[in-house]
Amino acid sequence: MGNKDIKKIVLAYSGGLDTSIIIPWLKENYNDPEIIAVCGNVGQADELEGLEEKALKTGASKLIVANLTDEMVDEVIIPSLKMGAKYEKYLLGTAFARPIIGRKLAQIALEEGADAVCHGATGKGNDQVRFELAIKRWAPGMKIIAPWREWDISSRDEEIDYAEAHNVPLKISRETNYSKDKNLWHLSHEGLDLEDPSNEPQYEKEGFLEMGVSPLQAPDEPTYVTLGFEAGAPVSINGEKMKASKIIEKLNELGGANGIGIIDIVENRLIGMKDRGVYETPGGTILYFAHEQLEMLTVDKETLHLKQKLAVDYADMIYNGKWFSPLQEALTAFANEADKNTTGEVKLKLYKGNIIPAGTTSPFSLYDEELVSFGESDYDHSQAEGFINIWGLPTLVQAVLEQKSK
Repeated sequence: MGNKDIKKIVLAYSGGLDTSIIIPWLKENYNDPEIIAVCGNVGQADELEGLEEKALKTGASKLIVANLTDEMVDEVIIPSLKMGAKYEKYLLGTAFARPIIGRKLAQIALEEGADAVCHGATGKGNDQVRFELAIKRWAPGMKIIAPWREWDISSRDEEIDYAEAHNVPLKISRETNYSKDKNLWHLSHEGLDLEDPSNEPQYEKEGFLEMGVSPLQAPDEPTYVTLGFEAGAPVSINGEKMKASKIIEKLNELGGANGIGIIDIVENRLIGMKDRGVYETPGGTILYFAHEQLEMLTVDKETLHLKQKLAVDYADMIYNGKWFSPLQEALTAFANEADKNTTGEVKLKLYKGNIIPAGTTSPFSLYDEELVSFGESDYDHSQAEGFINIWGLPTLVQAVLEQKSK
């Protein structure tokens, strides 16, 4: 399908710099098609304010806001939490949202009879892969438009030039022009001074951090929080039952106020280059920590160690855009089975960027205080000698062989 034949386009729209200028660019370069702007609400809160007015003013026929927060949390985040999936210390905030948004874009495109789906991901990043694999899964054969792979704009400064020339309103300036992605789980910061890994992030500068404060600015008194889990999923906070998305929201408040969950990393992108970013994930960091504490009690050694190995593959799969795959379904089934007894409560102390364990309980605990005690117990120490002899038999055989060969 040629550019002139495309009459209706569904655009992944955030109102940020990239997607703001894409609407007039599509109008100019694709024979003035109808643009349906679609915003996936994954918990970015204040970023939705004024979005419809802006979309319509810049040329969209309408804005559809799809509420996807609970889908993201329940379908993607909770299974990932159970598996303990981390990508090089990164808690996958952007990657968690993309498959859910991509699926919704495909569904709306089919419902609206669109000729194409458009996204604002760059040709250097991971999101182009994540969006497009989801679209291919749910709308196979749908044309995908990626302006960053077509236009002659080569930098964010040039994007701002284009916006100014086309009277596109922006909330940023050239001095605050970080590339950011925000959802309920996290906020990422990339670009500007962060592109040089030798530069220290400006954590204490007003307006840099948005989900919390620097540990240096956190209170001098700790905050205690108790999390309840059932079968590996969070179900309560401080004894109050609530859905997982609300638990994350509350933990973002508590964690952010105590400087929790700020990381500065250089990660390996899917396409091969390294990228430096600062991530804020206050609630998610607390949840992962608490879940790991509980699993120490409830998951046996062999299962836990295998799950830790598979967590790397699970994180790679999510990061690389393969959420909608048979592998995901198989690994998720393993995580659910492995965590079926991960039920209990974890008490934590939050203090100046630190998460300190303050007690864990579970009705399915495999920890036997009497068995492991340094005091009196029924354990027969003499049995250890036979175990060591059998366990060390290969070592003994190898040593005897080496002695004979001398």
